[in-house]
Amino acid sequence: MCGIVGLYLKNPALESQLGALFEPMLLAMTDRGPDSAGFAIYGDEVKDGWIKLTLQSTAAEVDYQALMGALEGCLGCSLDWFQNASAAVLKTNAEEAAVRAVLAELAPEVRVMSVGQSIEILKGMGLPKDISERFSLATMQGSHIIGHTRMATESAVTMEGSHPFSTGQDLCLVHNGSLSNHFRLRQELRRHGIAFETDNDTEVAAGYLTWRLREGDSLKEALDHSLGDLDGFFTFAIGTRDGFAVIRDPIACKPAILAETDDYVAMASEYQALSSLPGIDKARVWEPEPATLYIWERPRAA
Repeated sequence: MCGIVGLYLKNPALESQLGALFEPMLLAMTDRGPDSAGFAIYGDEVKDGWIKLTLQSTAAEVDYQALMGALEGCLGCSLDWFQNASAAVLKTNAEEAAVRAVLAELAPEVRVMSVGQSIEILKGMGLPKDISERFSLATMQGSHIIGHTRMATESAVTMEGSHPFSTGQDLCLVHNGSLSNHFRLRQELRRHGIAFETDNDTEVAAGYLTWRLREGDSLKEALDHSLGDLDGFFTFAIGTRDGFAVIRDPIACKPAILAETDDYVAMASEYQALSSLPGIDKARVWEPEPATLYIWERPRAA
């Protein structure tokens, strides 16, 4: 089962409303995924030379104030941070590897959900409504967002196993379907330096894209390769710093719908998740074709 939703704003004037527009879309997927939910939002971009990390823990409540003070002392760098319920967003000019190493020493129970200049991933166990309220989704601002509601049919319900998954800077992926060759592919990707934190097949798909991009592929080329290298059935929604993409496997047995207006592009597993969007009655609405990449990206400022 599971549900996927995504919203990419073409009109910057709507960015202050991103969370409010997206929240009903996520909640509409509750019947497809009542066990856990999450989303990756792009916005609040840090300047060049800085990175932004989203931290979460399933352990007892984390004293983020103390942790950030210890981090600053160990790293000897500049940092800024804020807490959002059980998560913290850290902005720093330190190297990613150095931050991860110190975090592993100081707070091994804290997991890095995402790293980049724009992305923040927030997720957890429970109904989508609970996750949305926990992180104040309706108040969030940004340029684009993808989300997922999970019905755990093959594994335990955990925060770590919830979507989205991110294995590269500003890259994330949500998935509806199942991959049959994820174990073998995970072993191969590890030999290429890709690290995994769960047994979830979706994390393997995210890791695969990270590897292809490191090898020099464009996002289009990486996704074209995925059609030959990933066995199984899938609908993917992918977020990057610059935009949003959707692709289905060649059989396309998992549902998906796209809608586009002058103001936005939206996708969902079911049309009902799009029905709350403004102007949806005048939108171009269609089912994405099998094995076909749909991508929307804004040009990077020179």
